Amino acid sequence: MMHAYRSHTCAELNTAHVGQTVRLSGWVHRVRDHGGVLFIDLRDHYGITQVLADSDSPAFAAVEKVRAEWVIRIDGRVKARDAALVNPKIPTGEVEVYVTGLEVLGAAEELPMPVFGEVDYPEETRLTYRFLDLRREKLHRNMMLRSNVVRSLRNRMWGQGFNEFQTPIITASSPEGARDFLVPSRLHPGKFYALPQAPQQFKQLIMVAGFDRYFQIAPCFRDEDPRADRSPTDFYQLDVEMSFVEQEDVFAAVQPVIQGLFEEFRPDCKVPSDWPRIAYKDALLWYGSDKPDLRNPIRMQVVSEHFRGSGFAVFAKLLENEGTEIRAIPAPTGGSRKFCDRMNAYAQKEGLPGMGYIFWREAEDGSGMEAAGPLAKNIGPERTEAIRQQLGLGLGDAAFFLGGKPEQFEAFAGRARNEIGRELGLAETDTFRFAWIVDFPMYEKTDDGKIDFSHNPFSMPQGGMEALMGDPLAVHAYQYDLACNGYELISGGIRNHKPEIMYKAFELAGYPNSEVDKRFGGMVKAFKYGAPPHGGCAMGIDRAVMLLADESNIREVIMFPMNQRAEDLLMGAPSEPTNEQLRELRLRVVPKDQ
Repeated sequence: MMHAYRSHTCAELNTAHVGQTVRLSGWVHRVRDHGGVLFIDLRDHYGITQVLADSDSPAFAAVEKVRAEWVIRIDGRVKARDAALVNPKIPTGEVEVYVTGLEVLGAAEELPMPVFGEVDYPEETRLTYRFLDLRREKLHRNMMLRSNVVRSLRNRMWGQGFNEFQTPIITASSPEGARDFLVPSRLHPGKFYALPQAPQQFKQLIMVAGFDRYFQIAPCFRDEDPRADRSPTDFYQLDVEMSFVEQEDVFAAVQPVIQGLFEEFRPDCKVPSDWPRIAYKDALLWYGSDKPDLRNPIRMQVVSEHFRGSGFAVFAKLLENEGTEIRAIPAPTGGSRKFCDRMNAYAQKEGLPGMGYIFWREAEDGSGMEAAGPLAKNIGPERTEAIRQQLGLGLGDAAFFLGGKPEQFEAFAGRARNEIGRELGLAETDTFRFAWIVDFPMYEKTDDGKIDFSHNPFSMPQGGMEALMGDPLAVHAYQYDLACNGYELISGGIRNHKPEIMYKAFELAGYPNSEVDKRFGGMVKAFKYGAPPHGGCAMGIDRAVMLLADESNIREVIMFPMNQRAEDLLMGAPSEPTNEQLRELRLRVVPKDQ
């Protein structure tokens, strides 16, 4: 008895099946008319099989009617293709199926966008008809990659002795650093639940409850402004927490999972196993970013001393102000005026007055190497030579200079470093370079001069209570990120599990004890009943898949993403509630113009 819809999938048939009668079901990928012979590429989840009918086939009239993306079932005989017509690109490329019967299972209207051929289509159309978009080969492949990545992560975490637990989706509002999505309560009018920005408090409570190693593939909800590498509403993370651990224990548990994952899904790439630890302040100094792309070998350095009191008045004057410095971006092989001018123009395009530069070339009089460029003339040969020695540069190399208060030019310096590395072809390709960024500052000064948490408020300050007695801005937290190729992949920390240190940490950021009790009552209470030292981290799954799929937009690896304005164009979200819903929740919507 033949199955109602298929005896094989569209990826299964090969020369071993020649002569057999088979049944296939799938979508009409495309139709080709070769003068009286009709060819259909029939596609399902697994692959593509070529089927054909000529005028002798009893199904010819039916085959003539079908169009792209119709769902059909065909019966037919498997034939070997002529040697000249074999398609080595697909598993079924040596055979074709001669159609003897056809049934239309689902006809399709005229398509708003093509599925065949990876045509670049406006995002609005793609998201409105996401179900069609997902039929396209690249997106289908990305979603299968994502599914397999999640399975692999689960297996690897179980293999490391972690247990998976689920935490609530409807919970209380908590200041995690982004805006909450609020959910009105029908049973408690005027009160709201929140969707969790992360399972942070729950996973810490799981440790206090005596479970040792927790993980979860957890959905997180944040009302954020969209970016290319961030979803504006919800995302998934591999959430991890461990008891009785120090920072190094977390690193040791996580590295084999992430490294193994990248080796498994990108065997074409190098995944070096030396993951350096870089202090946050060094990352900003050397790379201009706390998520550096280490495929680019350029490392910036402070060169203030060579310009102090020099003939280059702009820098010499700058350095008379407190908190200023001059930094150099070495540019190996960048030693031509043409390249230096191009980078100077790049700086101006980015809104800076420009970048000073020096480059080293053969002296015209044949006396060896000379330094060229306006800076070299202004500061003289001795200082220029000292700079060259410090930066380890030589003939045919260049260096660019930026000055001022680091926080004002650091981000640009980081972008310039990337641009120089790209232009000069210095960055490695086909490599994933990981680094742990450590020693994040616990606090920062806000624009209005107040002290606030610069990262996760639940991290343990390095040095404990004693450290909190001094200058808050000098306190480092046991807080770390894992950077990969210019993206932040993981963020985490060793948690503050002592109520007295926690109260003090929040007090420095302007939260009285009563406020801490109100906002984090459950967790503070738990810490008063015997809390173990614990810590963990979370990895953005969407971002990891984006890197593995070699995509630059996170929407290419999310099945049903929102658009840039946080709208779901397919389902029509957000939508207006009915009056009945509002009445039940005792809510009133204030018109926009009030």
